[in-house]
Amino acid sequence: MALRLVCDFDLRKDVLPGLRARRAASLASGARGGGPGILEDNYESLRILNVERNGNIIYTYKDDKGNVVFGLYDCRTRQNEHLYTFEKDLHVISCSINSERTLLAASLVHSAKEGRKNELQLGSKCLTLLVEIHPVNNVKVLKAVDSSIWVQFLYPQVESHPPPENHLLLISEEKYIEKFHIHVIQEDGNKVVLRDSGHLPRERVAEDFVWAQWDMSEQRLYYIVLKKSRSILKCIQFSANEKFNLMFEAPLDITLSASGFELVNFGCDDLQDQGNLSKHLTLCVFTNHTGSLCVCYSPKFDSWEKITYSVFYFHKGHSKTFTAALGSVDSLVTKGLTFLNLDYYVAVYLPGHFFHLLNIQHPDLICHSLFLTGNNEVVDMLPHSPLQSLSGSLVLDWCSGKLYRALLNQSYLLQFLWNTQLDCEKMAVLHCVLSCGRDPRFLEAKIIQWISENISTCHSFDLIQEFIIASSYWSIYPETSNIDKLLPYSSVLTWNTEIPGITLVTEEITLPFMKVHSFKGYWEKLNSNLEYVKCSKPCLLYNNSMVKREWHSLISEEKTGRRRSMVYVRNIFDNAMKVISNLEARNLEPRLTPLFQEEDYHQRLLIGLMVSELREHLLRHLQGIEKKKIEQMVLDYISKLLDLICQILETSWRTHHLHPWVLHLRASAAEFTVFHIMTRILEATMSLFLPLPPGFHTLHTILGVHCLPLHNLLHYIDSGVLLLTETAVIRLMKDLDNSENNEKLKFSIIVRLPPHIGQKICRLWDHPMSSNIISRNHVKQLLLNYKKQPQSSMIDKSPGSVEFLPLNYFIEILTDIESSNQALYAFEGHDNVDAKFVEEAALKHTTMLLGL
Repeated sequence: MALRLVCDFDLRKDVLPGLRARRAASLASGARGGGPGILEDNYESLRILNVERNGNIIYTYKDDKGNVVFGLYDCRTRQNEHLYTFEKDLHVISCSINSERTLLAASLVHSAKEGRKNELQLGSKCLTLLVEIHPVNNVKVLKAVDSSIWVQFLYPQVESHPPPENHLLLISEEKYIEKFHIHVIQEDGNKVVLRDSGHLPRERVAEDFVWAQWDMSEQRLYYIVLKKSRSILKCIQFSANEKFNLMFEAPLDITLSASGFELVNFGCDDLQDQGNLSKHLTLCVFTNHTGSLCVCYSPKFDSWEKITYSVFYFHKGHSKTFTAALGSVDSLVTKGLTFLNLDYYVAVYLPGHFFHLLNIQHPDLICHSLFLTGNNEVVDMLPHSPLQSLSGSLVLDWCSGKLYRALLNQSYLLQFLWNTQLDCEKMAVLHCVLSCGRDPRFLEAKIIQWISENISTCHSFDLIQEFIIASSYWSIYPETSNIDKLLPYSSVLTWNTEIPGITLVTEEITLPFMKVHSFKGYWEKLNSNLEYVKCSKPCLLYNNSMVKREWHSLISEEKTGRRRSMVYVRNIFDNAMKVISNLEARNLEPRLTPLFQEEDYHQRLLIGLMVSELREHLLRHLQGIEKKKIEQMVLDYISKLLDLICQILETSWRTHHLHPWVLHLRASAAEFTVFHIMTRILEATMSLFLPLPPGFHTLHTILGVHCLPLHNLLHYIDSGVLLLTETAVIRLMKDLDNSENNEKLKFSIIVRLPPHIGQKICRLWDHPMSSNIISRNHVKQLLLNYKKQPQSSMIDKSPGSVEFLPLNYFIEILTDIESSNQALYAFEGHDNVDAKFVEEAALKHTTMLLGL
């Protein structure tokens, strides 16, 4: 399944065996053995009450006398500890323990068997108690009321030393929240007692709310109040300095009843109606370390044919309302909709119907989220019992008493990638896999293998392009959260294709109004996201348009003989060398493909320019990050781009067992495949103007020479798909013989070369045709500035000269020019070319034309 639930705690395995052993020991010795055991008849009374910030789990059960027992499971030591026993048959609503395990707060109601006879209840329905448990000592009544009460201790951010006082939240069914200040002192050594149990200061935190959620990890309280029938979401941050601040207010376009009351993540209360969750709305708030703020909402079901749920992406300034088809009318919905926080994703899960993995970092395009319907086995592989999403990626299944960590299942997603036929699912799963971040080299190798075998099966987007952009993004994203606004996440900018089984409506929403002016940590990142949305800035995502213009300008100047300053050009090539060195330092294994073995002026120029431009882009928009770190990020990013291309080539080379420099008369099927993959890589990089590893064009051209017929090859060259690098042409001239077909090939290539390269290549080809070209260039150079001088009418024929007056006259003119201008004659150091050479070449060419 796409979601993997790793069990961190199981009541039946981590607690129950110890209770059984304790009971057996108690019966054998006639003593309690360090705490009450449990009867088999009371197994069903064992349940989780709360999960504290430090991960410790509080549970309760009934002992053999019917007493209420509280226990704690330490997540670090994986040991159980008996906390307290109420020697009455009471039912627990809520329970919490302070970080030092010296105070226990509990809220209880009378059991049906006890009625109102319990003397502790004082005639009230609900009793809220504060108990000294280090050691067990006094019990203080905090509340004795007819409405239900929930309790929650606040935890310090750092637990290195005990805080001067403890703080306890009391949440009342009467729609108010109070904070108690509890001072403790030590007596008789380590005995901890309340300092002034008669008077505990308290203050009102919130009131008149209809919904509240507790974030145990970040110590935040979210709650909703109604103002003129409008829902207003508020958030309070509790700090280590005993203060709390109202952080923001945000209007929510949802309908809540003024008489409603719902709590989320304030422990596990089995008194609430869990029988048919489909009758209830679902509402929860999710955040992550990047400054995201999502509110997930599903109203009460009003149809058996479809379900609607909304996600408010406050950090992006819009909401999306999804409508999912449930299939046939007979497929009744008996379970509630579950929202799970998975860091960069939110999972929306309806047992037996659908599983929707929402991308909360990049929610703009629906294709970046994965939607699976009841036709897929994954929908039935998750638990059908209600799941409660706690802070981070913790998920509590309170029915079975199990605490899970929810993770994206890499192996399943990779398998799904191979099997799916829909482009939208390929896109979504590709990003899901890359976002996992665990063993990226392994994931990239698997994805490259899939791309190599499915390169032509995707029609909505370019697989190679998307992989290169997405993988490069995720390689650098963890270093700074603001990078998501500056570097492209995907090569796809729009998506108009419908996703089967689901529709959506996107709307702009009112941004949260921040109530404080000084931000740190998460709040600084959230505020940065909100400011970015408010300013409506133009798209800041980096692209190579500036690099493209500068690159073409430099190439044009090179052809016309104009040059920029040597310092400027040297800096560009120094940048390229840093990238290549950075890349080689990370990849110590020898490469099978012959890349990075030649200068490749054009690609090194492109790499260096991209370093300069991307560095300026990040320095301009990333405030507060030192220049050295940004420069390293740039090198890492561009190195990753090149490395991914190298990985694709290496995989293709190894899969098809190719040798890099062997030219066969006929290309094999494997070489055709690799040539096709290289062509697709070229297409992917050209449209985004991304650099290629130096040597790529040489390798591509050599493969093209013996994979393509001559007319196709020339078409590829003329259209710019194949580039005639000097290294590639030299290889061809040396390795190919002078058969008729090869002569045509060589000549077709030479005439397409730039003059300065063509002259050099001709001298490597011992053939009349190359001699003819050399002679033409020599004559052209000699006659460029020739001024006719009066000549003698008599021609002195040297011994052995041919009786062909036009040729004799022409050679005599060339000889005179050479003798009068030795500097011009020795152009480019080719002192082995003279009038005699031209004469011989002319005669050979004439002989060939006449067929003699």
